[in-house]
Amino acid sequence: MKNDPYKKAGVDINAGNELVQQIKGPIKNTFNNNVLTDLGGFAGLFSLPKDIKNPTLVACTDGVGTKVSLALANNSLRTIGQDLVGMCVNDLITCGAKPLFFLDYFATSKLNVKQARIIIESIANACKSSNCVLLGGETAEMPGHYVNDNFDLAGFCVGIVDETKIIDGKSVAEHDLIIGIDSSGAHSNGYSLIRKILDHASDADKQKWIEHALQPTYLYPNLIDELKNSINIKSIANITGGGLVENIPRSIPKHLAAEIFYSKWKLPEFFQWLQTSGNLSDTDMQTIFNCGIGLTIVIAPNEINNLQKVMEDRDIKAHVIGKIINQKDNQNIFFT
Repeated sequence: MKNDPYKKAGVDINAGNELVQQIKGPIKNTFNNNVLTDLGGFAGLFSLPKDIKNPTLVACTDGVGTKVSLALANNSLRTIGQDLVGMCVNDLITCGAKPLFFLDYFATSKLNVKQARIIIESIANACKSSNCVLLGGETAEMPGHYVNDNFDLAGFCVGIVDETKIIDGKSVAEHDLIIGIDSSGAHSNGYSLIRKILDHASDADKQKWIEHALQPTYLYPNLIDELKNSINIKSIANITGGGLVENIPRSIPKHLAAEIFYSKWKLPEFFQWLQTSGNLSDTDMQTIFNCGIGLTIVIAPNEINNLQKVMEDRDIKAHVIGKIINQKDNQNIFFT
């Protein structure tokens, strides 16, 4: 279009159309028989699975936070979409739900088709790995609101659980075990502080720690789905913003508390470096970061052998990191 006034204002419709053509394949690769629409409609239609007797829908939304800035500054965008999906599906599974479909929102100052394709392909791949359909999304070009090459990512996920099988923590009892499942790094939390610490890192090892910081969020849906078939999981906590201190208590009844054996697992190297370089106390670490524990589950002591059988030969490990005790002094978490 000659003298396109919208393009002069900073919005390139042709670039948007080109992006849609480039991402059709990866998106359709996530589709299953429950998807009732093709790409390009105003809304996505999804039929509920017929094998769930008492279907209850579960919804989660989240973003990637300032990890986006770190990824952009280091031209490392190939896994940032996994971070977005992980932040949502890892929340969703805490009540026992299975992900059904995901929608993304990608907003940028100026649409870079190659960059956007990399990000959305990453989202699609993470959805596929989580047995989740990428049902739709929105790409917004917003010159003047976002500046230079800046962009933001947000996502929305819907899942399903049988109402009779919801994991709600109500059965958690004193003496139950708290199992910590390894994280792949900081996931997508604490990055304003991480970036500040990285700014003061020596040139000699800065790139090493940037690579650690950009490790993609581990996707837990398949692991939790398998564990549910082998053990009775009483509660699940996704260790996100607020770290161990805020998230574990959310998964247990208010009259109980979590005693965490902080010395029972080794703080991963990246977190050790953050603590030393940032001059952070143990309390700071426990309140800001996952400290190497991305997800916790609560089980009865007699389930531990079954848990270990499921976890054998996996690339991710589970540890007994605490136990459930009666609350005292109005505290709901203790570190010993």
